[in-house]
Amino acid sequence: MLVLKCAACRRKLLKYYKIGQGEVHRCHKERIKKIWNLEERDGKIFCSCGKSFGIDRGSYYTMDKKAFTYSGTKTNS
Repeated sequence: MLVLKCAACRRKLLKYYKIGQGEVHRCHKERIKKIWNLEERDGKIFCSCGKSFGIDRGSYYTMDKKAFTYSGTKTNS
């Protein structure tokens, strides 16, 4: 389970169940377990500070890897 935080203001954005050891390029919506500070506007997702960190692609979000940080553990299976 990973906790994603905004790189600009360090607010918690969401809790995400990550499968595999790779980078977080996509966040599948069905694996998001909790949302703290997330706003959707015009097909993008924003932190409440106003910084954009992803694009809504339907069933998942394409993430901007420089716009967020994360902590936690990834599942190998």
